[in-house]
Amino acid sequence: MSEPFVRPDVRRFLDYLNRLPGPRTYEVDPVTARQMFSASKDLVEPPVGPLAVDRRLTIPSPAGPIPARLFDAEEHRVPGPVVVLYHGGGFVFGTVDTHASLCAEVARTLGLPVLSVEYRLAPEHRWPAAPDDAEAAARWVAEGPAESGLTPTALVLMGDSAGGMLTITTAMALRDAPAQVPVLLQAPIYPVTDPSGHYPSFEEFAEGYSLTKAAMLWFGDAYAADITHMRASPMRAPLAGMPPAVIVTAGRDPLRDQGRTYAARLIEAGVEAVYREAAGNIHGFATLRKAIPSSVADVQGFLIAVKAMLAEREGARVQAQAAAA
Repeated sequence: MSEPFVRPDVRRFLDYLNRLPGPRTYEVDPVTARQMFSASKDLVEPPVGPLAVDRRLTIPSPAGPIPARLFDAEEHRVPGPVVVLYHGGGFVFGTVDTHASLCAEVARTLGLPVLSVEYRLAPEHRWPAAPDDAEAAARWVAEGPAESGLTPTALVLMGDSAGGMLTITTAMALRDAPAQVPVLLQAPIYPVTDPSGHYPSFEEFAEGYSLTKAAMLWFGDAYAADITHMRASPMRAPLAGMPPAVIVTAGRDPLRDQGRTYAARLIEAGVEAVYREAAGNIHGFATLRKAIPSSVADVQGFLIAVKAMLAEREGARVQAQAAAA
């Protein structure tokens, strides 16, 4: 059997990663794992780059204040869609700072403000703290609070990995109990969608491709979610009525088949979905653009697909409003 295709720059990064001495993040305590993850940020990601707005906000919620960070390439905004982005990190690590470079790129490419949400992390705050915070943040943005400086007409939900699941569960929550403005689009990046399922990629890429099966099990133990519940396994829920989706996975990722299956289930449920796969790339590529230069094109391709679908959905929304007036 031939070896799975891996891009040359991905192979160089994996060889470097697999030669590193010392423990992996899943072999240490969560605090140390967070420090290791944050310390690698400048090594693997490009600088944030030029922005007109980069400021911190605090979102009120029933469980306490939620830190957030607003990115915008434009200093002044007319009413329009707002991107709410949830960072990855297995629900154990990640912050608005570890994902700042990605958020800035999203803001520049889509031409929209991006609000990055720093939800509570496990194991100090186990499930459902993260989906609670994710939903609360989206509802807050939808209300257009004065302190945000935003006047949203719609939301775009986006996130990578664990944040991809929060993208989906928040879209479900706002489908079932709508917020003040609609969700135009969900855009999960290599999301976790069905931890209770069995998928070939989870075993095929269990070792040697950055994210490992052992790490996923460690994340799961820390998060301690009820994987029979739709807020922990969203593919267990009915998908009809979900917002349109643009989904991207990595070809050499244990989570690849969960993303593939989610896209297929959406289409089966009558939901418009665009599926993209970064062939020969690995989990985490959206925040490894300096370490894996070919990932720049993967992220741009994904965002161009998001921008195209947004243009279609926003045009349809404006037309519907005009017809109802």
